[in-house]
Amino acid sequence: MCLPGEGATTLNGAHDHSGDPADVIGSALDLHETGNHVVHSLGPDFCDAVSVYLLERWVADGSGGTSAEAPQVEARRLALRVGAGLPAGPDGLPIDQVLVFPRDTPYARALSTGNAQLLDAFDPHTTDRLAGSGPADTRIDDLLRTTTSFVVVPLLLKGEAIGFVAATRGPRLPLFTRPDTDRIALLAARAAVALDNARRYEHERRTALAIRRSLVPVTGLAFDGCRVAHGYRPAGRDGIIGGDWYDVFPRPGRRTGLIVGDAMGHGPEAAVAMIQLRMAARTLAGLDIPPGELLRRLDDLAAETPGASFATCTYVEWDAELHTCTVIGAGHPPALVRRSDEPARPVTLDPGLPLGLLSAAHAEPTVLKIDRPTLLLLYSDGVVETRHSDIDTGIEQLGRALDTALAGELERTRGPGEEDGPADLSRVDLQPLCDALILAAPIDATCDDRTVLLAELTPLRP
Repeated sequence: MCLPGEGATTLNGAHDHSGDPADVIGSALDLHETGNHVVHSLGPDFCDAVSVYLLERWVADGSGGTSAEAPQVEARRLALRVGAGLPAGPDGLPIDQVLVFPRDTPYARALSTGNAQLLDAFDPHTTDRLAGSGPADTRIDDLLRTTTSFVVVPLLLKGEAIGFVAATRGPRLPLFTRPDTDRIALLAARAAVALDNARRYEHERRTALAIRRSLVPVTGLAFDGCRVAHGYRPAGRDGIIGGDWYDVFPRPGRRTGLIVGDAMGHGPEAAVAMIQLRMAARTLAGLDIPPGELLRRLDDLAAETPGASFATCTYVEWDAELHTCTVIGAGHPPALVRRSDEPARPVTLDPGLPLGLLSAAHAEPTVLKIDRPTLLLLYSDGVVETRHSDIDTGIEQLGRALDTALAGELERTRGPGEEDGPADLSRVDLQPLCDALILAAPIDATCDDRTVLLAELTPLRP
C-alpha cells in the first residue's frame, strides 16, 4: 500500500513518479521540519488542509498516551498546510500555539482510543475555534464553508499516542475512506518515530548547550595583571559539546589560575568527566597550595572518576606582583608565549603523563620570568593535531598563526606616527586573535574539539 505522496495517492489514481515526498520524513532531527515534511507529504492532491499536533507534555518530557476519562488534552500545533501553499500557518492559526481539546472532541477520542476518527464535517468545537481564530483568512473561510470530510489520525509511538494528524477534504476530492485513513496511519507511524528522534535530539542538544554555557569562564575581563579571552569550536554535530574544558579563576595572593584540559571522547561521558575535572580544579584553586600540589590532587580525583582517566591539561599560575608564570602539564601540548617583540614559542615543559595515572606527583613545573607584557596561549590538541604531520609541526604552525594575527591587530591599533614605536599589547583586542586561531587550524586537522585560551600577562609595578 502506498503512502500519501507515493505514486498511487493522486485523485484520479494515476501514478506520479516525480518523487516520494514521504521519503524525506525522518531526514531532519528537528521537530518543526519533520512536521512540515508530514504536511507536505499529504499534498493538495490528497487533502485540502492538514495539520500536525503534538501532546504538550510529550514535547516537554516524552510522556505519551492519554486517558478516556481525562477532561481535556493540551496539544501544540506543530505544522499546518491550508490549500496548496507552503507548510506554514495563516495569521489566525500560528505554529506552536497550544490548544485545549475537550474530552468529547474527535481529537481527544483519537488520542485516548488510538483509533482514527472519520467524520463528514467539522465537529462543533473545531467549527467554533476556526470561526474565532483571529483575522479574516479566506482559506479558513473556505474550509468552514466547503469541508465535506474530516479525519483525525493519532500519532502512535510504541502503542501510545503522542499527537495526531488532522486532514480535510472539500467537494473537489472524494470523501475520506477507511483505506485513506489507513494510508495516513502508515505515514503517521513513520512520522512518530521521526518526531521522537527529533525530540530526543533537541532535548540532548538543549542539555548540552546548557552544560557548555555553564562552563564558559569569565573572559573579556581583567584579573590582577591579566586579561583573558577564549575561543571554542566543538567537533560534535551542530557544534554542541565535547571533552575540552577551560577556566580562569583568581587564586589567593592576587594570583590568577588558567587551565585548559581535554577529557577523552565526546558525548555525555566526556561531558561528565569534563564538568567534574573543571569544578575540582576551581575548588582546588581556592586553596593556598602550589601548582604542583594542585595538579597532584586533580590527578588523584581523575583516577577515581569514570571517564576522567587519560584526560590531559595544562595549568598556569600567574603572579603579577612577583612577575612569575608557573606552567605545569599532564600529557597536554605546551603553552605558547609571545612577547611584543619576539615570535611565539612553546614553553619548555616536562609534558608529564595524562591525569588519572597517579603520576602527577612527578611532574615538574616550569617557571617563567615575565618582566613586560606578554601573551600566553593555552590550547587543546584539536588545534594542532593533523592526520599527516606530527604535533610539533602543528604547534609551530599555531605559533606562526598567533604571530600573524597579532601583527594584524597591532597594525590596526597603531595611530599616525606610531609605525616604528613599540608594540602596545594593552590596545589589542584579544577576542579576534582567539577567533583567528580557531579558524587557522590545518585543513587536515583531526576531527576533535578546538579550544584556545589567550591571556595578556602584565607585571604589576611596586
